[in-house]
Amino acid sequence: MMVVEQVSFADLYIHPLNPRLDPPQAEIDALAANIRELGLIQNLAGLRCDGSKVGVIAGGRRLRALAQLQDDARFATVPVKLADDEATAAVWAAAENSLRSALHPADEIHEYAMLREKGVGEAAIAIAFGVTKAHVKRRLRLAGLPEPVLAALRADKIGLTEAAVFVLCDDPVRIEEVLAQIGGHPGRYSEDSIKRLLKAGAVRDTDRRARFVGVPAYRRAGGRISTDLFGGEVYLDDVDILDACFAARFAEVAEETRVRDGWKWVQTSAESSAWGISDQLDAITLYPAEGALTEEETARRDELVLRAEGDDLDPAETEELDRLTAILDGDHTAEQKQHAGVVLYLDYGGELRATHAMVLPVDQPAAAEAGIIERALVAEDDEAPEAAQDGAPRLSEALKQDLRAVRRGARQHAALQQPDLLLDLLAFHLHSNVGRAFSLHRYAVNVTPTTETGYAPDPRLLDTEAGRSNATDLAKAFRAFRKRGAEHVREVLTLELARLLDPSDYGNDMLAPVFDKLAKVEPRAVWTPTTENFFKRAPGGYLDVLWCELRGIEADSTEARTFAKAKKGEKCARLETLFQPETEMPADQRARVAAWLPPEML
Repeated sequence: MMVVEQVSFADLYIHPLNPRLDPPQAEIDALAANIRELGLIQNLAGLRCDGSKVGVIAGGRRLRALAQLQDDARFATVPVKLADDEATAAVWAAAENSLRSALHPADEIHEYAMLREKGVGEAAIAIAFGVTKAHVKRRLRLAGLPEPVLAALRADKIGLTEAAVFVLCDDPVRIEEVLAQIGGHPGRYSEDSIKRLLKAGAVRDTDRRARFVGVPAYRRAGGRISTDLFGGEVYLDDVDILDACFAARFAEVAEETRVRDGWKWVQTSAESSAWGISDQLDAITLYPAEGALTEEETARRDELVLRAEGDDLDPAETEELDRLTAILDGDHTAEQKQHAGVVLYLDYGGELRATHAMVLPVDQPAAAEAGIIERALVAEDDEAPEAAQDGAPRLSEALKQDLRAVRRGARQHAALQQPDLLLDLLAFHLHSNVGRAFSLHRYAVNVTPTTETGYAPDPRLLDTEAGRSNATDLAKAFRAFRKRGAEHVREVLTLELARLLDPSDYGNDMLAPVFDKLAKVEPRAVWTPTTENFFKRAPGGYLDVLWCELRGIEADSTEARTFAKAKKGEKCARLETLFQPETEMPADQRARVAAWLPPEML
């Protein structure tokens, strides 16, 4: 039965069930003036506890206003409707407060979670607050958000959509770092941008390594995962464990392939395409022996090919056509396989692929002796197999593309520091009828090499979606954009122009060098050669020449000859050491190392 009692103001306090944690002071002042003038129109609701004390579960703003009115005897005691038990009090608090001004999402999350802890079901919560059950479910999913995130949400430093992304991360330090970066700029960072910031050390389950290994195998090895509650995205948090699983499984598959197919060797590659792999190994491609069909098989295949053009084959006929085509394409003989092997790699989708068969330099003399390859293809004595006719070692096309991407990134990185120069170049670009300086479209120029090891331009250049608006009301969005002021507009313009800067792609052999000089473009400011991003991908002869250049020694010196005889892995490690800042070396050598760039980048 409902009871209303007069309770001394001194015996009243805000009960933890009251969801109004921190109402604005301006609201309290206005309410106090209203109560002084008109009296207390609506009773408070409370729960008696701690003897004579009564906790106010509904009417927290009124109680705070009454505290300002204790100079008026009318308010020395206050009428309070008392609940029979805590569960009833919890529902009263929810219902009474939800029918007034809408709760802030942060307070809403807090209140729903508290009610759930008291045993109140989602349906009852929905009825009490006048919302749908689905709405309650969405809020309760965010009940586990760290307190700093809820505080930032309550202070309107981030929006609800941005806050929801933080369920991905359980690292308090990283959460604080990301909040500091995005706080106060609601809408500037997209959900994907925040996810990348929070999960900088993790990979998605769509990563080709994860697809190859499989999430179950990764978890059996002790790997942790985290899940985006709303998008259903899965992140693998322990990349070291993933890499170990990947390496072990890749090695197993390589050995299985070697035994099953009879190759002399089978290697694996971290590349996502077959481009340049044979160059890295200094290998010679070995083509299969041609196959032959009988006259009857030839006629049958021609018939099936003709009908296949009209999609007129049933499954059995399709299988027959594939079999006849495989015979015609030929296969490597057992004798060829005694001298050759293949390299396995994963494509971008995580599918296992194999290169053409190859003969390694160490096997080439015996392969030529057996008539497997032409003797003229085998390098004589110390001649490097990758050397061109002019004697200069060549880089693979894939590596050269990466170097060009790094060069573009260095140019854009320097341009970000000089907005006036960018605007000058834009004006010239628009004014001139010949030549172009920018790639004027909505998509940024690619400045991301296949591996980002040793590459660190301004992060805004790599995260091309950061800060972009997805608003559908363009007129409203444009007005809001202008209100942010001329400084913000100029900042955005500078960034977007820098992302599009690419004078070299239009054959401007004169314009690009001039801009690079004015902007003081320094590729080494954003890129350092490492084993992964350069050395292991360059031919052995190239590394020999580079060692002599950086060390300032002659090619026929004892040191140069010793280096040339080393295994490629050792060469890569020794070269990488030269580019580490803590490595001690003479001043002239350090200057050469600091200034060195691959000629192919220029």
